[in-house]
Amino acid sequence: MNLLRRPRVQAAVVALLGGLVVFALSHLVFPYHTSNHDEAVYLQQAAMLLEGQLFLRPPVEDVFRPWFFVESERGLYPKYTPVPAAMFAAGKLLGGYRITLGVVAAGVLVGTYHTVRETFDARTGVVATVLTLASPLFLVDASVFLSYVPATFWNLGFAASYLHADRTGNRPTAAIAGACVGVAFFTRPYTAVLFATPFVCHALWSCRTLRRPVVERVGLTAAFGLGGVMLAVTYNTLTTGDPFVFPYQAFAPNDGLGFGERSILGYSREFTPALSLAANGELLWTFATRWLVAGPLGTLAAAVGVVAVSRRGFDARQLALGGVFLTVPLGNLYFWGTVNMLGSLSDPTDGLVRFLGPFYHVDLLVPAVAFGAVGVLWAADRLRTLVEVRVPSQHVRPVLLAVALVCATVGGAAAVTTAAEPLRDNHTVTQQYERAYAPFEDRDLSNGVVFLPTPHGDWLNHPFQYLRNGPEFDGETVYAMQNRQFAVVDSYPDRRYYRYDYRGEWEPYRGQAVEPKIQRVRLVEAGTVVTTVDAAAPAPARLASVRLTNGDWSVTAAVDGTDPLSLRLVTDAQSTRVRGAELNETVAVPTPDRGTVTLVAFVDYGTGAGYEYRVELPVDRETDEVRTLTPRLEVCWTEQRCEGRAAHVPDSYQYDIDLNVTVSATADPSRD
Repeated sequence: MNLLRRPRVQAAVVALLGGLVVFALSHLVFPYHTSNHDEAVYLQQAAMLLEGQLFLRPPVEDVFRPWFFVESERGLYPKYTPVPAAMFAAGKLLGGYRITLGVVAAGVLVGTYHTVRETFDARTGVVATVLTLASPLFLVDASVFLSYVPATFWNLGFAASYLHADRTGNRPTAAIAGACVGVAFFTRPYTAVLFATPFVCHALWSCRTLRRPVVERVGLTAAFGLGGVMLAVTYNTLTTGDPFVFPYQAFAPNDGLGFGERSILGYSREFTPALSLAANGELLWTFATRWLVAGPLGTLAAAVGVVAVSRRGFDARQLALGGVFLTVPLGNLYFWGTVNMLGSLSDPTDGLVRFLGPFYHVDLLVPAVAFGAVGVLWAADRLRTLVEVRVPSQHVRPVLLAVALVCATVGGAAAVTTAAEPLRDNHTVTQQYERAYAPFEDRDLSNGVVFLPTPHGDWLNHPFQYLRNGPEFDGETVYAMQNRQFAVVDSYPDRRYYRYDYRGEWEPYRGQAVEPKIQRVRLVEAGTVVTTVDAAAPAPARLASVRLTNGDWSVTAAVDGTDPLSLRLVTDAQSTRVRGAELNETVAVPTPDRGTVTLVAFVDYGTGAGYEYRVELPVDRETDEVRTLTPRLEVCWTEQRCEGRAAHVPDSYQYDIDLNVTVSATADPSRD
């Protein structure tokens, strides 16, 4: 028990608990990651580093490009720096990527304790670690594979080491401070600059006397810090070919600091100072009321702490830590990403900020919990003094205990309530992911290739970041986009093929689930390939017409007869034609060299309203033979719902809707 009274031991216990909590949350709340698809970028990069690779070289172009990877002559490389990925890779070597999350979380808490202890005292440092652990912004962002908390880890390593070296004159600690700020710069350059600026000002102020020990110590920190800058410059040279062009600039040159027109991947907007002020004001308000420990109570404690320190007078070290209150918000005014994380400025619960908080302002937690701890202890001391003055001595202890229990209950309840909301929101997203990825959990896909849809453009891991390829594209399951399917088949001739599809909108962040399915895909190669299509319609609807198109040609014919409809799609090297007793005319289009032939059957309710069956047959024409893959099936209530959002999922309809397709090879076209 005497051991637990030591502040350093108390802080270590809090850090260990924090690491375990974050490790558990990463498994329980984020098993499929978040609605921010950048996690897959870091994990893909981590897997590359474990294989000693800086570039990906896919076997087929335009099919395997992961989200946020840059194309270059040497291969694909991520737009992010490799430090967070290297940290995650270290966890993998220890048993799993998520181990890093727990270790980094514990490290942030340890760094918080030492930074606040150096700035104030050990007791304040312990309270600050507790406030950090109870802050939703820390709990959520430390539990996911993003770079914000790892950057804070290095920033706190710098702050704690720098302040210790400043107090003791210890040169090894000064060198560690420089190394930490250098790695922080390599991790997130602008974030590191904003955090370090107040401490740099303190260092320059310390050197004003030109005392040799101080100048040498500060110079040692600067030298090691510049080492991190040189690492970043070297990495830029290896990837972008220009030491002063970061990978994110190579990916989107207009996605950076500054006002004016900003753009990325076809999305652009005019970033003005007024827009920046509005967005950052919203983010700071959100930080103060929803993402700091206990929301408004935590903000009030920090404000009380600032007032308490100002009354007794700031020293230079406290000013350096307090300066982060200014540099982080002011610096983020110049970055348009703060606008993009907000869906709508009028709705504080919209956009990524709802699930991950104001993650560009994570470093604000450091001064907030430091001064919040000062405020908490100041209030506790005042209450103790008040009780000792107003209450008879024999009742002081029980009254203090009662007051402490009441304050702990109120503060704890506020902290739990504040933290529970974003965790609940993220768990709701996870529940939608569980349903979307259920086919992968229920089926053995080893030695398989899975073709994935591309609802957000021609990228892998956007949004399906849970489905990632290994760096060599030779894992038990390989994932590819649905374009250039035959090129993928040719690259993996000895594997089984599947197609993942779903019905509905991919909007897990709105609490909407999709209806998924995995379809077995078979390659058929012959002089003639016959695709049999059987479709039914619920009364009083009837099948009214069919349309056949190859993208350039389109032919439509009416349907005679009654439900059900049975058609044969006959494909050879010259043409693809539809045959069936219900058709009143010939329906045929030229077979494309390598493309898709689509059969559309319209079901009419007699009022012009209805729905469509769509059969999309991938075709590859060779000299004398054709190759086809099992067609993709859709049931479309409107044209707008087709093209990737209306997959035919059996047993998912309220009506008598049925669509069955079989594909077979026929050597002799005359048989059809």
